[in-house]
Amino acid sequence: MSIWWSLHLRREAASVPLARRLLLGTMETAGVDPDISFDLSVALSEACANAVEHGGREAVPRSGHTGGTAAGDTASYGTASGDTASYGTASGDTAPGGGSPDGTGAYHVTAYLDGDRCRIEVSDSGPGFPPATVARRRPSLAEHGRGLHLIEELADHVRFRNRPGRGAVVSFDKMLKWRDDSLLKVS
Repeated sequence: MSIWWSLHLRREAASVPLARRLLLGTMETAGVDPDISFDLSVALSEACANAVEHGGREAVPRSGHTGGTAAGDTASYGTASGDTASYGTASGDTAPGGGSPDGTGAYHVTAYLDGDRCRIEVSDSGPGFPPATVARRRPSLAEHGRGLHLIEELADHVRFRNRPGRGAVVSFDKMLKWRDDSLLKVS
């Protein structure tokens, strides 16, 4: 069985724990080993924090959002059977092109649990990664850039790429281990 979900989030600090909690809840329900779930949730938090801080055309994202989905945030879920459901807000106040109406931009998180692997992708609409990041140069101990290194340490495979004129994408995956009582355990 496969599970996937996708979030369209405003670049607000409160969106990071929302994405993390959804991932942890999905993995807990599916029966993924807690250590693997934790590693992936930390990597996701780092990728989301980068999108919030660097992923838009505006310099300062709004803060103060306290949970749930903000107006304009949407989520979709699916399973291998092709069933999908989505939820969002009734106000429908997203701006054309997927950004939020206040101009801060948005970012997207998609997670796939498929067989024995989890793949997560976080994309934004910012200026993209510096060329050295995409070329996989190891970061120094500088104040910035440690989060990307942490993602590399926690995941099995990581890819940083730019979409010219459309932002940056961080994708990473990890082999899953299952609890003995898991619902989706791979045979």
